Amino acid sequence: MRAAVLTGFRAPLEIADLAEPTCAEDGVVLSVLACGVCRSDWHSWTGADTDVALPHVPGHEYCGVVEEVGARVTRWKRGDRVIAPFILACGTCPACAAGNQTTCPTQIIPGFTHPGAFAERIAVARADHNLSPLPEAMDPALAAALGCRVTTAWHGLTGRAALQPGEWLAVFGTGGIGLSAMLLARAIGARVVMVDVVAEKLDHAKAHGADAVVNAATTDAPAAIRELTNGGAHVAIEALGIEATTVGALKSLRKLGRMVQIGMPAGPHTNMTLPMDAVYSGQLALFGTRGMPAWRYPSLLNLIEAGQVDLTPLIARRVPLSAASDELAAFDGPTPPGVAVITDFAR
Repeated sequence: MRAAVLTGFRAPLEIADLAEPTCAEDGVVLSVLACGVCRSDWHSWTGADTDVALPHVPGHEYCGVVEEVGARVTRWKRGDRVIAPFILACGTCPACAAGNQTTCPTQIIPGFTHPGAFAERIAVARADHNLSPLPEAMDPALAAALGCRVTTAWHGLTGRAALQPGEWLAVFGTGGIGLSAMLLARAIGARVVMVDVVAEKLDHAKAHGADAVVNAATTDAPAAIRELTNGGAHVAIEALGIEATTVGALKSLRKLGRMVQIGMPAGPHTNMTLPMDAVYSGQLALFGTRGMPAWRYPSLLNLIEAGQVDLTPLIARRVPLSAASDELAAFDGPTPPGVAVITDFAR
């Protein structure tokens, strides 16, 4: 099968012909319909993620068609269109039994701990516990974009911070996570302030429903948010994984505010100096979140199918597999609005 392979950190991916993936007894093999290119893939490409061993096939935001089914799989058959969370849980441990599959101690993460979906086909283990049906009318490119950014934002907003209608949300970073959080928060009935340093991305967010935007390159963002919201945001989302935006998100909150760390801290940002005086005096809550359990997918898919949220503004570029390297390298600097999705695996 055709795949894009990382053979050296920060090196262009090599388009190679690899052996077909092996189907586990509890798993399936999918023909990949689409795969998103995510900032988390960039962390792998740069060598910042210690789970990645070379050579490696990236890609963790995917949907596909079931081509092969393991002997122990009961829920799926050949031809089913499915989507998977990027964390594949075991489904049986105490964490999974409590509904917290994203904390499963034996989790499998395609694109990081196992071969990913920058390929024509991918093996997905533990299929009965992790896959979710993909609505027939849903564009595969949109479904792939859900796989990390939208699902993580949805779980962060609803499963962690419990964002309520009428509350103010401040989003630091207007990439895929940030745009997802904005669109979903608006569907919930919240008001949203978007923060970035790229004017083009702020204009894009404003055009698609942001109540207000703040350019942190020219403005004291926390102060501006406190003024816009008459005291501070109720909830803040950090969507980049860097110290400056994490500090800004905490300082933008009103008292008893909630902040969700969605951006992945890696490399020099694994340790940060944070304003704990603001946490203490403001009695703030700080949540970490990573992914979304498979059992929560229907609530999100139903919201989309019912037309209550339009996520198509997320998709900026549909690219061939051969363009994956360029998309990863682009994360080294300010990126344009929207996200890229691989939809053509033949080129």
